[in-house]
This record gives sequence, C-alpha cells and structure tokens, in this order.
Amino acid sequence: MAKKPRIVIIGAGMAGLTAANKLYTSTGSKDLFELYVVEGGTRIGGRINTSEFGGDRIEMGATWIHGIGGSPVHQIAQEIHALESDKPWECMDGFSDEPKTIAEGGFQLNASIVDPISTLFKNLMDFAQGKLTEESARSGDVRYYNFAAKAASKGCTSNGGFGNKSVGAFLRQGLDAYWDSSKDRDELRGYGKWSRKLLGEAIFAMHENTQRTYTSAGDLLTLDFEAESEYRMFPGEEITISKGYLSIIEYLASVLPPGVIQLGRKVSRIEWQPESHQSVEMANGYDSRPVKIHFFDGSVMSADHVIVTVSLGVLKAGTCPDSGMFNPPLPSFKTEAISRLGYGVVNKLFLQLCPTGKRKAKDMNKFPSLQMVFHPSESDLRHKKIPWWMRRTASLSPIYNNSSVLLSWFAGKEALELETLSDEEIINGVSTTVSSLLSQPHAAVKSNSHEFCNGNLKSVESLGDSEVRFAKVLKSKWGRDPLFLGSYSYVAVGSSGDDLDTMAEPLPKVRSCESAGVHPLQILFAGEATHRTHYSTTHGAYFSGLREANRLLQHYHCVGV
Repeated sequence: MAKKPRIVIIGAGMAGLTAANKLYTSTGSKDLFELYVVEGGTRIGGRINTSEFGGDRIEMGATWIHGIGGSPVHQIAQEIHALESDKPWECMDGFSDEPKTIAEGGFQLNASIVDPISTLFKNLMDFAQGKLTEESARSGDVRYYNFAAKAASKGCTSNGGFGNKSVGAFLRQGLDAYWDSSKDRDELRGYGKWSRKLLGEAIFAMHENTQRTYTSAGDLLTLDFEAESEYRMFPGEEITISKGYLSIIEYLASVLPPGVIQLGRKVSRIEWQPESHQSVEMANGYDSRPVKIHFFDGSVMSADHVIVTVSLGVLKAGTCPDSGMFNPPLPSFKTEAISRLGYGVVNKLFLQLCPTGKRKAKDMNKFPSLQMVFHPSESDLRHKKIPWWMRRTASLSPIYNNSSVLLSWFAGKEALELETLSDEEIINGVSTTVSSLLSQPHAAVKSNSHEFCNGNLKSVESLGDSEVRFAKVLKSKWGRDPLFLGSYSYVAVGSSGDDLDTMAEPLPKVRSCESAGVHPLQILFAGEATHRTHYSTTHGAYFSGLREANRLLQHYHCVGV
C-alpha cells in the first residue's frame, strides 16, 4: 500500500495549531495524512502565553482581540465561552478612560495642553492608515487633515524625495506643520522649565512611544509609510480574553490525537529537494519523502510537506550565510523578502504594589493610570536618575481598575535592555521614575499633593495615606528567547506588502503539480509575517494557518488522492 503523505508542522503556536486543526478535522482527511506538530519549547502557544501574577490572569505575549467584528479569534472565544470568567484578568475593563498625564517634575497636565497634541497625532496616524481623507475630514477639524497632507506632500526621505517614506518622518513633518500654524506660542506659567512647545513635543513623543509598541518598530523612522495604509483592523471594540488567550490555543489543539504534538523537538536543519531527487538512504532503509527534518537531539524525521511557522526573527537568523537552517539555502527571492521585512521586540513589565503600614491591601489599589511625559534623554533638563530605558515607555497603569498589578510596555532597545536587568534594578528604576512624576513640584501649580518616603510613593489623592512600594516584578523576554528572537513583524522602509506575499509562497516554486521529477509543496510558510494585511496579529497567524492547510487539501484533491 502507498504511504500516506506525511505533513510535519514546525511550531505549535496559533498558525501551526490552526493548520493542524484544519488538516485533521476536514471531511475525509483524518485518514488521508500522517500529521505531526513539532515544537521546540516545552509548551504550546508560541507567542501566546497566558500566566498569573499577583492573583490576576495576565498575558505575557498576545493580549488583545483587535476588533471583534469578523475576528475568527473572537468567534472561537465566544463559542468556547472564554469571554466569561469569575477571576480577574488583564484589561478586563478595557482601556482607562481618564488617565492622568504627568510631566517629568511632577506636573499634572490638563486637557487644554494634552488634547490638541493627542488629536493631532491620532489624525496623522489615521491619515497614514488611510482612515482620514479630505472628504471625511470635513465632518471634523479640517486643519488636521491639512497638516497631514502637507507632511505627505513633502516626502519623508532625507533628500526630500517621495519614495521610501517612513511613518516617523511623516509624523514629525506633521508636527512641524502644526507648529508653523499654531497660535499657542504663549509661555506656560507654573510648569517649571517646561515651555508649551517642549511639552507639546514631549506629549507627541509619548504617543510615538505607544505606536512603537503597537508596531514593534523600535524606531518609527524604520516603519514604511506606504504599507501602513494596507494594514487592516476588524471593526468593533478591542477586548482581552477572560479565560486567557491560551484557551484559544488549547481549543485548537484539543481535537488532535495524543502523539501528534511533540514538545521539546527543536529543529536544527531542514533538507529539501528543489530539483528532481532520488530516494535518500535512511538508517532503516530508503525513504522517498523529499524533506528531512534534523533535530538538535540528533534524530531525523522525513516528510512530504513541512509547514514552517517559526517567527520572522528565527527565519532571519536561520537564513544567515553561516546558519544552515535550510539545505540547500532558500532561493534569493525568499531570503531577500525575509531580510527586508522588519521584526522588532516588544516586552511587557508587570509590577505588584505592596502596602506597608496600617492600611490594608485593598486600600492601596488606587494607583492612577499614568501617561508619562519625559524630557528627551539628551536634554539638560532631564532628571538624571531616571534610567534611559524608562524614558521611552509611555504609560504605567493598573491592569484593571483598582488592581494592585501595574503594567508598562517597552519596545526596541529599551525592551532588550529590560531583559538584562535584575528585579532590583527594575524596581529601583521604576521607583525613581514614579518619584519624579508624582512628587510635588517645586513650582506652584494646580497639582495633587504627593510625597515620597525612602523612594516609596505616597499620594494623598490617588493612594491614600499609606506607603506603597513594589513587591515583585514579572517581565517577558521575547527578544533573547531563541525560539522567537523578537515579538512580531512590521513592514520596514525598503520593504513592501509584496514581501509579505513572497513570505507566503511555498517551495519549490513550480507552476504545476505535474512538474516532472519535482515533489511539489515541500516547504510551506505560515505565521503572522506571511499575511499581507493582518501581519503582527494572532488572527493574521490564524488566517495563514488556514491558508496553508487549504493549500495542501486542495493539492491532494487535485491529484485525486
């Protein structure tokens, strides 16, 4: 009897398990394939990793369902009742409606200072993403459209050209256009060394830092402007999953028989046959399957088809000249796309507040949701003891109202630095930062009364009369994890949506299933970095897993197996 086609999926994250689920559950396919999912780590989920901290359910990786309208992740969450829980979970009450915007030195900023810059930034990003047009702008303040249009018309390259524009340069040119037309040039009183323009620049930078965590671009000057309008969001609100994102993963994996998912199977090399091939001699005889997967433990598995779902960061490392992850190396059209696309690091930092003194813990759960406005790292006005890695994080907030667990997001080199720091260094750095932001300023301004005792926060309005300090921290470490080497992809300057399409192309690149002597669809690619319009998301990974499973199902239907 002819052997069943063997499909090996590398990676047990959203893309890999979606593909496995589809291949196993499709009508008539249970007995058609020999299916395996090999995972280098000790758990399933990939960049989805639900955990607990301070008694709350948290997400170390993927956190949000980005729009509930049409999202397959939301649909699954509804079906398995994962949106209902009696246990507190991260962001269970959504985004904070009334964050306090605090400038370095202890100055609470009122809406008249913050809102114009925040509105400008939102309109600029809406323009870049194709949401703000001249027609739609007529229903609001047309000035913001004009600022964006002026920035776009200038081009965003160093030589003033129109190609290879970056989002970062576009944003700054939009801010320049705003200042050129702004009548708010009066000096501020009662804000220490802050001028109105310095505050405006710093508020704008705060929003840029939030955007860095959204995109994983450590520097927005590397984020491509043209591709930004291709990215698609689902309509509706953004929510977190009550029972944890891992519940989606567990649901997808639950249909697979024991033995299909193999943990601790880290791949060292993938051998494939781009040309006509001969049967390869194995330890137990000859094997006609065209792909050989070598593992770090020395074992080898043969396959007819391999679906590679590893991160773009792993592919970048694996296609270096001295890597040898693929033998023979991937063709240049594939490696060039891998090289051009961007892939960044975003990490989350959780801190638990610890009460001291006579007050009970429940009385301490009143830490405000902070938006943090800093002087630039190179400014002479900066507080010298605030560490550089804190200056480009935009917020520090309870993970839900009245939680004792705080969350801050980091991107780029600051995210990588966070991974190297000890818990003590982190606690000291965050405490110093909070001290600068929430201590009473020297100038007489309308600000809340705060004081610090041995570096520990006391705030009359926000935290009661009890001393608070950080008890423990938990951080993600996506950048230095060899199974991921980062967080998610973005379209870098010099790349385009075409490169995301190229990422999705299977190998060998043959025009017909009937190409003589060449086994088709040996290596297929899935994962968030292979989806043109939903890259960087879990639903993008989900769609890519379905795409590659369907590709194989259609292939075997066409050849009549």
